[in-house]
This record gives sequence, C-alpha cells and structure tokens, in this order.
Amino acid sequence: MLKKIAVAALVALLPAAPALAEPAIWTWTGYGLNVPGSGKCPTYKMVIKVTVVGTNVDGWFQQEGRPERGFKATIGPDMKFKTTTIVGGGNKMDVVGSVKPGDAKIMLDGYCLFEGPLKPQ
Repeated sequence: MLKKIAVAALVALLPAAPALAEPAIWTWTGYGLNVPGSGKCPTYKMVIKVTVVGTNVDGWFQQEGRPERGFKATIGPDMKFKTTTIVGGGNKMDVVGSVKPGDAKIMLDGYCLFEGPLKPQ
C-alpha cells in the first residue's frame, strides 16, 4: 500500500519537473578583418552558428569555399564562453562569445578576425 502511495505521489510531481532545455541557436554571417600578416580577409565570407543547451555550447563555422569546422565550449555564469579550435594546416583559432540577452556576440581570431553580433534564429 505504501508503495502505491509513493508511486502516485511521484507521478503527481512529474508535471512540476523542469522541462528539458530547448536549444538556443544564434548565427552570424559576415566578412573578415585583416590581422597582421594578412591582406585578403575582407574578401573572406564566414557563416557561424552557435547552439546552446544548458551550459553546453556547440558551434560551427564555415568560410565560403572551405570545409566546415566546429568548436565546443561551456557557458560561464557571466553567459560568456571561450575556446580554441583547429583549422586547416593545424593552425588555431580563438573563439570568444557571449549569449547575454541583448548582447550576444562572437569573435573568431586566427588567420583573420571574424566578429559581430549573434542573431537569434
């Protein structure tokens, strides 16, 4: 009998359980800025997509005409993230972003600088 009461109480609490977090998705498309040693960055078009579920960040970026690359990070309490990812030739790009409401932004810094505001999708 006690078992039935415990099960009934548990079932009654299920609607109060938090829903699974829906992914939040942001995008940015734009052109690069030159960094020291580069000269063609303003002609490089980049598409960046950032998906956040809970504190997990899963992102990808693709420069027009090049392979798609990815990155993973964790959101801090300040709603910011930072990581490094490998691109062609074993080179690295720093990835820094924020998903603060009203101030979501992304920056990829490496062979060129790509940065701008993230737009919700």
